[in-house]
Amino acid sequence: MNKLALISTLLLLYACKQQNTLRSKIEELSKPANGTVGIAIENLETGDTLSFNGREHAVMQSVFKFPIALTILNQVDKGSLSLEQKLHISKSDLSDTMTYSPLRDKLTGRDTDISINELLHFMVSHSDNIACDIFLEKLGGPKTVNDYMHSLGINGIAIIATEKQMHGGWDVQYQNWCEPIEMTHLLEIFYKGKVLSKSSTAYLVKIMEETTTCPKRLKGLLPEGTVVAHKSGTSSTKDGLAAATNDVGIISLPNGKYLIISAFVSDAKASDTTRDAVIARIARAAYDEIGK
Repeated sequence: MNKLALISTLLLLYACKQQNTLRSKIEELSKPANGTVGIAIENLETGDTLSFNGREHAVMQSVFKFPIALTILNQVDKGSLSLEQKLHISKSDLSDTMTYSPLRDKLTGRDTDISINELLHFMVSHSDNIACDIFLEKLGGPKTVNDYMHSLGINGIAIIATEKQMHGGWDVQYQNWCEPIEMTHLLEIFYKGKVLSKSSTAYLVKIMEETTTCPKRLKGLLPEGTVVAHKSGTSSTKDGLAAATNDVGIISLPNGKYLIISAFVSDAKASDTTRDAVIARIARAAYDEIGK
């Protein structure tokens, strides 16, 4: 064996050992969730991947707002929509007082026109459910988003129901699912500029970095100031069971590399605090291992 081949073999063996160590950590850190934990990780620079229950059909909840944002911005890139374009929001759009909506709280029941730019901030950065359904209506329904994802080769995903439909019955949320491996792949091709234009990619990364929801998940145990572009998703709890506690995103590492991680905790019986901590601990373990 020549010197170059020996070095390549040693690097491969080290990478395999590193992956096995991290996978064992993830398996152990998942146990307190008392549910199904699906994880898919990728080192963006090397392309090395690792998954744990990566092909599980995980309930997305608000994680599906990331594919919706991609679909909207694809239409912006094609010229069908523009960020400055105004959409009319009526009192009836804001009538649901039970759903999570900072937009509704800001408008206090007033008819108004709002730009796609501002509405995207509400939907992505603040996970606004009413903004989400306004966009789905503009797109002609969830099928448009589902079809666009499949056109990108992201087939391990299903986007069937609106936020309003999901709130209509517990089981409906299970119609919107994805495989953690597929979500990580979607984040990869998005961040590498293979989905949107350069300007639209940078725009969506920025508003994902401004996400205000669920700071104790992916970001929970990372060093202060770590930049994370992410989208969370959370279900309600029924009979002590939480269908979805999720966070997916791109973490900037101190060595200048990027870590993509999709974390889904499904049908879990642990407390909110414990479920958040499971994701935070797994994210920190990956950060420490890959950020060396």
